[in-house]
Amino acid sequence: MDTAPLSGVGATSLGVARARAWESRRPDRLFDDPYAAAFAAAAARKVSSTGTRAPVSPERARLAFHVIIRTRFYDDFLLSACTAGCRQVVLLAAGLDTRAYRLPWPPGVRLYELDLPEVLAFKDNVLTGEGARPRCTRTALEADLRDDWPQRLTGAGFDPSAPTTWLVEGLLVYLTAEEAATVLTRVGELSAPGSRISLERHNAASIIAERDREGIAEYASLWKGGLGQDTADWLDRHGWRTELHALADVAASYDRPIPDASLSGFLTATRGA
Repeated sequence: MDTAPLSGVGATSLGVARARAWESRRPDRLFDDPYAAAFAAAAARKVSSTGTRAPVSPERARLAFHVIIRTRFYDDFLLSACTAGCRQVVLLAAGLDTRAYRLPWPPGVRLYELDLPEVLAFKDNVLTGEGARPRCTRTALEADLRDDWPQRLTGAGFDPSAPTTWLVEGLLVYLTAEEAATVLTRVGELSAPGSRISLERHNAASIIAERDREGIAEYASLWKGGLGQDTADWLDRHGWRTELHALADVAASYDRPIPDASLSGFLTATRGA
């Protein structure tokens, strides 16, 4: 079954897939996403013959670097949580994420992916064509995260009484501060003590774009800012214990020199009793 090309916020997941495909071709790759190139190829087939792709600007290169480092960081975060005993994982705005298919999950992991219907349809169409098989129990749920998605999640078997590991990758910048707070409030309400969450520290994309938005205009036009620099404080005020992870430090731990100074990075947090 063919699917329509992605547009709007959904189309941003293609940029992420291209960065992951590029990294996966490196001999010293930080991760291997065997399906990222297939997503990019499928999208390219749907672009009209008059369409062109923007050149690789310095801003695009910085954003791709951030995507690559955060992919490995979040891979490690999720696997560490599951190795420690968590068996319930939720990816909010999962996009073209293929962690259900490419990571070595422990037995018994149930992974839930939430995203817009057109994103999941495009993704599943490509993965079916590639013969992909998940390495955990995967449940994909169509949802607009600005609406009442918790009911869909619990209706699909999610257990709020069990510790959960949440990944909020590249989402909050596309929401207003109020919308971002609502999403995280709902996450908190569904999180048993000991649950974990990881997301961006500040809005890395916005920091990159402060220099020049023209190089990534199609992304920047969709940004609403999220909680900005208040994200960690917000979590601390709402029952989480946060840790900060600077992008430069994380990149150095992977032997990848950061291209320039940056305030961006990541947050991990654990739900208190």
